[in-house]
Amino acid sequence: MTNGFIRIAAATPSVKVADTESNVASILEIAGDLDSKGVEIAVFPELCVTGYTCADLFHNATLLRKAKEGVDRIVAWSSSHGIHLVIGAPVAMDGSIANCGIFVHDGNMDLVVKSYLPNYNEFYERRWFAPAPESQTAVFESHGAKIGIEICEDLWVPAPPSSSLALQGAEIIFNLSASDDTIGKYSYTRNLVIQQSARCISAYAYSSAGIGESSTDLVFSPKAFIAENGTLLQANNRWDADCKHIIADVDIEALRRDRFHNTSYAECARRNGFSQTQASLTSCDFDMSYSLTGRKTDPRPFVPADDAMRDERCTEIVNIQTSALATRLSAIHCSKLVVGISGGLDSTLALLVAVRTFDSLKLDRKGIIGVTMPGFGTTDRTYDNAIALMRQLYVTIREVPIAAAVTQHFADIQHDPAVHDVTYENCQARERTQIIMDIANAEGGIVLGTGDLSELALGWATYNGDHMSMYGINSGVPKTLVRYLVDWFAVRADTPELKSTLKDIIATPISPELIPADEQGNIKQKTEDLVGPYDLHDFFLYYTLRFGFSPTKIYYLAKTAFAGTFDSGTILKWLRVFFRRFFAQQFKRSCLPDGPKVGSVCLSPRGDWRMPSDASSAIWLSEIDNLKP
Repeated sequence: MTNGFIRIAAATPSVKVADTESNVASILEIAGDLDSKGVEIAVFPELCVTGYTCADLFHNATLLRKAKEGVDRIVAWSSSHGIHLVIGAPVAMDGSIANCGIFVHDGNMDLVVKSYLPNYNEFYERRWFAPAPESQTAVFESHGAKIGIEICEDLWVPAPPSSSLALQGAEIIFNLSASDDTIGKYSYTRNLVIQQSARCISAYAYSSAGIGESSTDLVFSPKAFIAENGTLLQANNRWDADCKHIIADVDIEALRRDRFHNTSYAECARRNGFSQTQASLTSCDFDMSYSLTGRKTDPRPFVPADDAMRDERCTEIVNIQTSALATRLSAIHCSKLVVGISGGLDSTLALLVAVRTFDSLKLDRKGIIGVTMPGFGTTDRTYDNAIALMRQLYVTIREVPIAAAVTQHFADIQHDPAVHDVTYENCQARERTQIIMDIANAEGGIVLGTGDLSELALGWATYNGDHMSMYGINSGVPKTLVRYLVDWFAVRADTPELKSTLKDIIATPISPELIPADEQGNIKQKTEDLVGPYDLHDFFLYYTLRFGFSPTKIYYLAKTAFAGTFDSGTILKWLRVFFRRFFAQQFKRSCLPDGPKVGSVCLSPRGDWRMPSDASSAIWLSEIDNLKP
């Protein structure tokens, strides 16, 4: 195991039915190749030493003897190689023949007998084999991880052995299979593997027999899948005869964290009579040169790369936001909303959701009061977009310039307006919040907050300014996803004019616009120049909250994900900023308004994230300071 990852493979060698010497040679050839690639554990198909389709030959003494010799040869080979293997062979035991998965490691072997023998339709396994005793143990140690073994049909029953193996601590399940091909069976099997990995909070490697198996009545294509906690990491091209294996690095540290975090998992183990002794959550020794195989570290973990999946994700989020706001308005018998409209992404998304909600409730859109509040840093571009957006959505438009009121406030508190410091900025944010709060009071409505999840993580909001509202509709949406949600609305815009406005808002640099524009009237204060790239911060946020990873591991993953985009020095710089701000700004999150959770990462103090506001960041920052660019 390296950096919390363990490299595994699912191999699909060609077989010659009943030719054990040829099959063993093929297994060892692939095993040697996988060993040279750093693979630590590999699974091969069911009965791969003999072939699955030997039929009545399984009761032939010569085949059984040669199968044993073949297994012994593989075991002897393993004594001088680091890779561990899971292979399949028939084994004579206790007066019967067993269909076995054999865990081969360091010159030793352990046997697991198939539990469920299909004896229906095209299958006649009970003609040749005896099932496993109920008391068998199938959890083993390998390269710092716990592994479990089940065989083909075992996965298809209502209570698969892998569920029990996972509750006993198995972190990776290996399945040796021989599944013939019928219409629809491939996708069903793939989904079964993915779902079982999710249910067991485990990795799951599946290898099925293929090329060379008898085609007397059936066709076998080699199928290989590696899944991790509900995500398919690798799958082979089953019709490609040259594809002999797939390889993936599975994140054992992430699996362990999820099992610790999911208290129902441990309770389920207890109720089923199992007591787990799990390894440490952390991996102490890091090799920054270690390159991940078979898995992609997505630089935008909140944003699906696939267009169809991204559209589906955006649809789901918009529906969640709309339902949440509709429920809140109905519960408090409110038909008026006040939204501060800046011409930026966050307020645009909030307004679009508000309009969709009012339409769903059959409320007049004029009950949505959009308030634009131009100040010292407002540019023509954002002002024009704010006005155009409200006009094109047919909401009530209010314009309240804040310059005069803020200038008076500067005089009241004796602040020099030429000094563009935090006071200069926050006075504007609090003035705007006061305006929309008071309008909401006067109209009998509520203020809809616009701040997003990323801003909450970094504390990039003025306390009791834009930090505050009566319902925070975007509080569960990270900044990297906001842009795509606005684009989702743009694609579905009723008019070309609305689509054009939304597209220009998407293209506008992110800015609080609290500092005067430059000489050409362009935005001078760009958020990402000040606080750092949101692509990086959302990446850091995801792996900090979703898996509880250390700064070292997050840095390692970020170097992989952002190779060619950000150099290691830049990543380290903003990683330190992230952890410093994340700890220092918890006090703002401790008093957040209500808002809907939309994904696996949430910062609500009433829900997913409860942290003392005065917690020290020292050990995290110290770890970052010890990292090398």
